[in-house]
Amino acid sequence: MTVLYQVGDKDSRPWGTWEVIGVGKNYIVKKICVEAGQTLSLQMHHYRDEHWIIVSGTAEVTLDEQIYEAHQNTPIFIKAGQKHRIANKTKDPVVFIEVQTGNTLDESDIVRFEDKYGRQTL
Repeated sequence: MTVLYQVGDKDSRPWGTWEVIGVGKNYIVKKICVEAGQTLSLQMHHYRDEHWIIVSGTAEVTLDEQIYEAHQNTPIFIKAGQKHRIANKTKDPVVFIEVQTGNTLDESDIVRFEDKYGRQTL
């Protein structure tokens, strides 16, 4: 696997921000902030699993057809091939830690099904 991320890499997206806080063989750790009223695309990955832990705020999590509320310390496991999304329906930011594990850990492994920001979808 080629490591495309380095600790300290960060980016702004229409929904908020992410920052890489850890990188190792076959894993990347990101701190992600979803701003009030924003949502990530409904997506899936072919080659990676993701582990999320909510550290602050209240999120609406979609895993395949299930939708539920997640609070501080809620763990979420997303296996490769599973549709998922996180949304912030509150007035405060949602912050979570995302651990990606697998052989392909880059933007090429995002398959979008819905995106309110007009980014490429199926």
